[in-house]
Amino acid sequence: MRLLLLSDIGTKAINIQYSVHNIVTSNAQVKHDMQLLLLFDIGTIAINIQYSLHSIVTSNAGKTMVARILGKLLHMIGILPTDKVTEVQRTDLVGEFVGHTGPKTRRKIKDAEGGILFVDEAYRLIPTQKSDDKDYGLEALEEIMSVMDSGKVVVIFAGYCEQMKRVIASNDGFCRRVTMFFDFDDFTTTELAEILLLKMNSLTDTSLLYGFRLHRSCTRGAVGELIARETTEEWLKQMNGGLVDTLLVNARENLDLRLDFSCNDAETIITITLEDLEAGLRQISRQRHLR
Repeated sequence: MRLLLLSDIGTKAINIQYSVHNIVTSNAQVKHDMQLLLLFDIGTIAINIQYSLHSIVTSNAGKTMVARILGKLLHMIGILPTDKVTEVQRTDLVGEFVGHTGPKTRRKIKDAEGGILFVDEAYRLIPTQKSDDKDYGLEALEEIMSVMDSGKVVVIFAGYCEQMKRVIASNDGFCRRVTMFFDFDDFTTTELAEILLLKMNSLTDTSLLYGFRLHRSCTRGAVGELIARETTEEWLKQMNGGLVDTLLVNARENLDLRLDFSCNDAETIITITLEDLEAGLRQISRQRHLR
């Protein structure tokens, strides 16, 4: 993705289309919707239409990452004064006692001003069953909705598709304020393999895997087939993109255990193999069964 400081609107439009293509490569409809959203706002940049950017993202694949990239894009084209994304969940917004939730939520909204307030697992704000007592989660949602017409912050509500229907139905004014809906498909095993390869090819010195590399046998096809064979649809759906980081850490640990203390070959010591990845997946499976 290119994040360039551009002054020409036409150039911005071209660059935005390029950037959105790289945000969502596996879902053509989401990519198309995001292009329309951003290009529309470029064309009407002089008008205060920030309220129309409030969005719902329904998925268990890459919601937070897309929110961060969207924050950078909206800042780049001048819609938002900053590119910051303030990520919150129910525990960040909801207090334990009467009178605690309002101030707590308003502080988070204040922190997010000028950027994006990203409410992850937003459905947790809405009780699954009606109660005689007022739920503090509803109070937090009402606080957020009260500032959504101010133009000071863009709000993205994220969560699983079915559960997010509770959020939409919780307030009659919700759909007036939230006008963009994005439903991301789950990653396929091939796409998870691509993510794994991308991570290993772009390690920084702060990464737990810095200095390690993959064996040449760890191709996209081979890793994709391995993930498909060693996982189930249920826990792939639950972990999705989060699978990759856990898998790589487990694989590195398996490499350490697999090597003999007498091994003095530098390449062998730093090379993660398909065998290590397979052991890493099986470790995840064992951990899940212990829960």
